[in-house]
Amino acid sequence: MNEEQLVRAVARGDRAAFEELYRRTSPWLAVRLRRRCADEQVVAEVMQETYLAVWRAAGSFAGAAVDGTAVGWLWTIAARRLVDAFRRRAAHRAGPLPVAQAAPAAEDEVLAGALSDAVGGALRDLAPELRQVLQAMVLDGLTVRETAVLLGVPEGTVKTRARRARIAMREALS
Repeated sequence: MNEEQLVRAVARGDRAAFEELYRRTSPWLAVRLRRRCADEQVVAEVMQETYLAVWRAAGSFAGAAVDGTAVGWLWTIAARRLVDAFRRRAAHRAGPLPVAQAAPAAEDEVLAGALSDAVGGALRDLAPELRQVLQAMVLDGLTVRETAVLLGVPEGTVKTRARRARIAMREALS
């Protein structure tokens, strides 16, 4: 069974399918979350909330994720749960969550390799803060508000960085 079939089986209450989905996707999801938050407790909570949401909402999966896959749907849930964790922390005035250092990740290298040399080079040449905004908004499908919460910057800053990133990409590719 592929991940989409597993989610559909989970929607029918199949516990074994849920366990298999978790086994296949949790290592990847944990790594991706750790790249955005260095607090292991928060990552563990987000993982738990994500899979609880998957169990409860598997019936709503219809290939409507950012990339149309079950894995994309799962990441969308996790990214939103992480944003919620950032909001809770801000509401409790406990200070910002520690953000993981932006180090090249396998997903970034695969993405750059999958794209043409020009596009991959333009992405690599972007300033890290511009690349983070593009990743959150384009690859992760977050809104401006969610990106602002995730990165700990004002919404206006996210919009400015997104505009600067588009301009830089356009110039690099022309």
